[in-house]
Amino acid sequence: MSTDPARDLVPFRAAVRAWFLISLQTFGGPAGQIAVMQRMLVEEKRWIGQRRFLHALNYCMLLPGPEAQQLAVYAGWLLNGTRGGLVAGIFFVLPGMAALLVLSAVYIGFGSTAVVAALLAGLAPAVLAIVAQAVIRLGRRALGHPALVALAVASFLAIYVLRVPFPVVVASAAVIGWLLGRLTPRVLRAVGAQSDGADGPPPVIPDDALHSGRPSGVRALRIVVLGMVIWLSPVAVFAAFTGRDSVFTEQGLFFSGTALVTFGGAYAVLAYVAERAVDDYGWLAPGEMVRGLALAETTPGPLIMVVQFVAFIGAYRDSGDLDPWVAAVLAALLTTWVTFVPSFLFIFLGAPYVEKLRQNKSLSAALTGITAAVVGVIANLTVYFAVNTLFTETGEAAWGPARVQLPELPTVQPVQLAVALVAAVLIFRLRWPVLRTLGVCALLGLASLLLA
Repeated sequence: MSTDPARDLVPFRAAVRAWFLISLQTFGGPAGQIAVMQRMLVEEKRWIGQRRFLHALNYCMLLPGPEAQQLAVYAGWLLNGTRGGLVAGIFFVLPGMAALLVLSAVYIGFGSTAVVAALLAGLAPAVLAIVAQAVIRLGRRALGHPALVALAVASFLAIYVLRVPFPVVVASAAVIGWLLGRLTPRVLRAVGAQSDGADGPPPVIPDDALHSGRPSGVRALRIVVLGMVIWLSPVAVFAAFTGRDSVFTEQGLFFSGTALVTFGGAYAVLAYVAERAVDDYGWLAPGEMVRGLALAETTPGPLIMVVQFVAFIGAYRDSGDLDPWVAAVLAALLTTWVTFVPSFLFIFLGAPYVEKLRQNKSLSAALTGITAAVVGVIANLTVYFAVNTLFTETGEAAWGPARVQLPELPTVQPVQLAVALVAAVLIFRLRWPVLRTLGVCALLGLASLLLA
């Protein structure tokens, strides 16, 4: 069977509406974003098969940059070709970009406002229930054998306790998956059966469908040349008109480089960004990176969007001859551009090769191991997000090479804890949709302000 994205496997208008709805629900970092796409594309609309979805996710986890946005581009490309990938990726970024742009302006103009703080107090805990649901659902689909459950647990402990770098965890999981495929092939069969067990009609793109797009050297060269021109032209324009030492050029070059080293998601690179932005460039004051991260965590879209906040603040304070507000907006848009354009380049360049190799048993075995590790990675993000949302202070316990971030229990935030419990009941018990749950929890945050 072949599938041709040029024929639009789903009506393009229907796909646009779906990506717009997905874009409004992408709270909670990569875990929540992957959960939204899993629920809508795989479970509800039945557009993509489960194993096909996990195969695409595994490839995106290997790339630098925001893996959830790359997964959206990949899925959009599968469904509607290049224009589908563009729409999916752009919609994935737009709501978060707009929301963080407004919040950055509010931060500059008013500092921290009570209304914004109350909304965040309601939204952030609600995201915890959504992310927890993502881990459970993905685990049920991907961990069809005890060996894979053990690999997921080991990956979680390696990252959360031993602080093993993400690329090492993924590479080790790939090797273990390959060995399991060679020594115990029933592990792969168990995962296949688990993936195929989803209720509902057959997906539009079945797991065994062959993609008609064929990779070629000419196509790859065209994408690389065109992609590089589109990616770096705005930086060249700003350098020509504002000078090599302007804040725009510095930010454009710095965040272009950062986009190529963000393996393992935003958390893996935020410490580096914070250090350079505060100590080397002076774009932010100490502590402001944490405030920007808090804003980014509770807005839709990839968490790496926090770099937009960094650029906005830095350009506002070093605007040169421009009006500070104009400089801030231009810098935020430039930084967003150079951060996310490479994601489209990686997917459009590599997806046809990944699709061609999908039937390779050795590669499938390695990617099965990566899938298990991804569950552990998302669980790690969930714990990190929970600790930093429900408590105002955290500490660290160390036993030899093991280091664990632990919350300071007296600093628990009662409002956030109560909202998180309400969200858990709505999501797990009453099975409310995500948008309705987020709306109720945002109102609870505002109610807590009025009561206070």
